[in-house]
Amino acid sequence: MPPLPPRIDVTPDDITRVVTEFYAAIRQHPGLGPVFAAHVTDWPAHEAKIAGFWRNAILYERSYDGNPLEVHRKAGDVRPGMFEPWLGLFDAVLKRTLAPEPAAQWSALAHRIGRSLRAGVVDRETLAGGVPKLR
Repeated sequence: MPPLPPRIDVTPDDITRVVTEFYAAIRQHPGLGPVFAAHVTDWPAHEAKIAGFWRNAILYERSYDGNPLEVHRKAGDVRPGMFEPWLGLFDAVLKRTLAPEPAAQWSALAHRIGRSLRAGVVDRETLAGGVPKLR
């Protein structure tokens, strides 16, 4: 069977550039930077892993082995208000880095993934209106 065409017209180098610029922005963000810094001890390795995630999701490479939902659940400090700035930073990097069409397509994919992560990590722990579930 022939390989699948890329989901979005980007190259592996484009993906690496987006991931590198995104995490540079994350490290400078006053709310997200400290949360990431508490969990990421090797930024180059983390960025390589996440670039592999995106190459897998976009280019259909078998370049990622992990479970993002489980990692974010186990972090224990992912909160509902973190998703909007995370996606906002990611969108800003996409717009600066890529042509409009692939930036919009990648943004749509990132937002779908973000909704899934939020549902699996945060929303499962809250009731309507953000009220925490008490076990």
